[in-house]
This record gives sequence, C-alpha cells and structure tokens, in this order.
Amino acid sequence: MKTVAIILFVAMYVLLIALPKRRAIVALAAAGIFIILGILPFKEVPTAIDWNVLLMILGTLLLVDYFIESKMPNLIADKLLDIAPNVMWVTILMSLFSGIISAFIDNVATLLMVAPVGLAVCRKLKINPVPMIISIAVSSNLQGAATLVGDTTSIMLASYAGMDFTDFFWMNGRPGIFFAVELGAVATVPIMMFLFRKDKEPVDSTEKTVVKDYVPTIMMIAHVVFLIIASFVPDKPEITNGIICMACGVIGIIWEYAKDRDKDRVVRVIKNLDYDTLLLLTGLFAVIAGITEAGVIDDLAGVIASVGGTNLFLLFTIVVWGSMLISAFIDNIPYVATMLPVLQGVTLAMGVEPYLLYFGLLCGATLGGNITPVGASCNIAGVGMLRKEGHEVSFGDFARIGVPFTLTATLVAYVYLWVFWR
Repeated sequence: MKTVAIILFVAMYVLLIALPKRRAIVALAAAGIFIILGILPFKEVPTAIDWNVLLMILGTLLLVDYFIESKMPNLIADKLLDIAPNVMWVTILMSLFSGIISAFIDNVATLLMVAPVGLAVCRKLKINPVPMIISIAVSSNLQGAATLVGDTTSIMLASYAGMDFTDFFWMNGRPGIFFAVELGAVATVPIMMFLFRKDKEPVDSTEKTVVKDYVPTIMMIAHVVFLIIASFVPDKPEITNGIICMACGVIGIIWEYAKDRDKDRVVRVIKNLDYDTLLLLTGLFAVIAGITEAGVIDDLAGVIASVGGTNLFLLFTIVVWGSMLISAFIDNIPYVATMLPVLQGVTLAMGVEPYLLYFGLLCGATLGGNITPVGASCNIAGVGMLRKEGHEVSFGDFARIGVPFTLTATLVAYVYLWVFWR
C-alpha cells in the first residue's frame, strides 16, 4: 500500500504541473482514490483537513473584496509609489513589507492582506502582477519561522522544546533563530535586484486615491491584532485563528449590508470567493494525510537520521537541505511533527544539544514550500488570487523566483546556525 501511495502522490504532482487550470480537480480526485483504496481511512478524513487554514482563508477572503473596493489598497499603493524610485524597488518593498507582517501573523493571512495592495500597485503601473505576488508569497513563507507566532511549525517547535517567545530572539546565551531568518531575508534583496534588474521604469503616483470606506480596513487590522493576541494564549483550540478570521469576515459583511442594504453585493462577494483554492487545499490536505498514514513521512525521517549517522555536521546538512526538498512537495506540518522526536532521539544518543538540528529543521521545512506553487498554503492562495485576475502561474513561473529565493535564504540560515549553534 505504501508503494501505491507514493505512485499516486507522484502522479498527482505530475498532473498538477501538466494541468494548471484543473489543479483542484486533480487534488480532489487523488484524495478520493486514497480514500477509496483505504490508504486514508474514511473516518480519518475530517481530522485530515486543516480546517483552521481553510477558515482563515475563507474569512479573510470575505473581507478582501470589501477591502479592495474601499480603495485602501490603492492609497497604500500611492504611498509606496511615492518612496520607490522604480518598479524593481516597489516589488522589493512589497516583499519586505509582507515578510515583516508575516513574522507576527499567519502566512496565509499576511498574503491575503498584502496581495491586494500589490495588485493595486500593478494596476496603477500597468504591469504583470505575477512576479510581485509570487515575491510577496515567498517572503511571507520565509518570515513565518522568525518568531513563535509566525507559523504553525514555529508553535510546534516551541511546544515540543519548551521555548517561549523570547527564545526565538535569544536563547542559552546565543542569538536565536529570528536572526537566521532575518539575515536570510536581507540576503534575498540582492537576489530580487538581479531577478527584476530590467524593471527600472520610474514610478510615481500623481493621482491620489480617496478611500470610500474605512470599516474593511479596520476589520483587517482587527483580525491581525486578534491573531497576535491569540498566539499568546496557551492551550487554545487549534481552530482559533480560523474562527477569528471568519468572525471578522462575517462582521464585515453584516456591516456592509447594514450600511447599503445591497443584498446583491453580498451575494456577489460570496459567489466570487476563490473556491478553487479552497478545494485544492482540501484535496492536498487529504493526500498528505494519506501518505502520512501509509508511513511515507516516517520513512523519510528515518532515512535522514540514518544517512547523517553520528557526524553532527553531516546530519545538520542533511536535515536542512533534505527538509527543504521534502517540504517543496509535502506539507511541512506532519513532516516537522514526525522529525522532532526523531532528532531528539538522535541528539540524545550523540550527547549533544538538539537546538542546532531543531532550528535547521524549522528553517529547511519552512523555506522548502517556496520552491513550488503548491508547496505551501500561502503560495496556493497567492496563485488563486492571480487566477482570479486572469493570470495562470506555471511551476516554471513560480520556480524562477521561488528557487533562487529559497536557496539564498536557506544557505544564509544554514551558515548562521552552524556558526552560532554547533
């Protein structure tokens, strides 16, 4: 059954690449086959789906349409165009902006909040939005590992290793993983300057936008604040962030309806939601749960540990780069959950502290999702927004930005962690 699971998983990815407009159907079909064959038991399906992520996306999407219609993204775009000398620096500033936010709230929420601003900038400049939105997505994924509240994998590590918020900045007399991530982010600036070196058209914003309605912006800010507050609450339900985003989305819709009494507008917002992205994620969650159930992820963890042997440098190298490659195709949450106890056992046997390998695992697994457009929920959401704008993103389009970005940030984090934590 394990072999069948691997074959189906590979076939799904081949079809995801070959049929970019049918990705949701491909993922759902693969999930259905996993369930029919019993690789993923039917009773496990409800728990296989990450309802927290789906509700976060759905709730934020309910706000995004109103946020865009309010013209606030256009106003922010005006401010960015005032300080950026050309298109290249607009893209870089948007990426850094999303990265900073993503260090403190979920990557998906960051993408859905910042991407409309990027789209507004591109409309004003009449340029292709694909490179900018991809840059925003990969920056959001990178910064998620910077703090305890930035990503689910960070929360998992903190819980398993008994770390608190400040340990990500300074721990055991040494600078923490926060600086590894930030140095990686800074190192990507020259990469983006090279990738977008031809985008030197000067920019300006002579037409100043007037915001129509500040309530959508207030609700967007409110859900960010609530997400940050919730991140410090211990033992909260896993679905907490999703409930926060849904509540803000529903409140936003109720307010807009109460203000205008425009039922057709509410129907239009609900009808125009990006259901393809939600269905694609649902299918992928089920497939990943299926290969986890089949023992594939356990086998990968075992291979990494056994190949590294008792050589700490070799093991660290394999953990970082192996995790990066694996997370390009496999959801990093079950992978990190599997690897943490494996690495603890290996380091206990070697008589060394586990933090070097823990941090290497987190950096590699978080950054690996940036290699493909379906490697992370944030990427899927960004590609979905571009599809709604009429832009299809191929694996090649995404890899052109995602691969050099990932390799650079991972290399910097890899060197930093070895220097300070070996």
